[in-house]
Amino acid sequence: MIVESAQPDRCEDPSSKVRGGKTQVASFWSSNPCGSGLAGGLEPGTPEFFEVTEAIRYRREPFVRDFAQFEKWKGQWVLEVGCGMGADLSMFARCGARAFGLDLTYTGSSLASRRLQHLGLVPRVTVGDSERLPFRDGTFDLVYSWGVIHHTPNTDAAAMELMRVARPGGKLVVMIYNRRSLVVLQAYLMYGLFRARPLASLKEIIASHLESPGTKAYTVNEVRQLFAGLKDLRVTPVVTPYDLRLGRNRFMPSWVAALVPSNLGYFLVVEGTKPGETGSSVL
Repeated sequence: MIVESAQPDRCEDPSSKVRGGKTQVASFWSSNPCGSGLAGGLEPGTPEFFEVTEAIRYRREPFVRDFAQFEKWKGQWVLEVGCGMGADLSMFARCGARAFGLDLTYTGSSLASRRLQHLGLVPRVTVGDSERLPFRDGTFDLVYSWGVIHHTPNTDAAAMELMRVARPGGKLVVMIYNRRSLVVLQAYLMYGLFRARPLASLKEIIASHLESPGTKAYTVNEVRQLFAGLKDLRVTPVVTPYDLRLGRNRFMPSWVAALVPSNLGYFLVVEGTKPGETGSSVL
């Protein structure tokens, strides 16, 4: 495999990619890699850790497979932006994709690399910034990012970067949080109404209390504006277990999701194609 052909074309010290508000974001995810809490105390980076976190992830969010379509990308160039511990990245690689991962934190990129090595796969993972992707224009057949760019300060710039590195005719699959969801309603009740702050803004509550500092959530129309450069653009709301949460690790039965209007789901999944003639990757 010619790994060098997909190396970044901008040579930078990885630490220089984390500046301003991203420092707090990077610090949060370095201390709390997404999904690591599912391991039940297992040592991070061990085979048991990877196996348990993967099993729970796809049991809790089975719809990820429907959107990622891991098997579809065999032999094609795939970039995951914000790969975290590498569960989805490893699935693309196991299904034969030429899969590359990028994460804002060394913790995430290191765990993703170790997961791939545990599976006997080549770890093509780097530390990087979604607002300044270190790859050439038109590089990837699929650019995939699941629950990531709403955490970076300049989400608009990140969306433009995802589109930039996709090849003409290439596909984007991106998940972004929905502001008009049951999760956000729960946050408003807990941190607004129940704390005698009925006029607190949703944006402030989301930024202060949902995951890393500065997190954002969007409406369907706002997401369409973010990715207006794509053709065949589709935004699908998905009801998640987090919309049905009863406690920190207690959820309503999964069948309850069928009773909830889909537009109230916490996840908005963006799918679209970069305009231009379909052709092979530049790599």
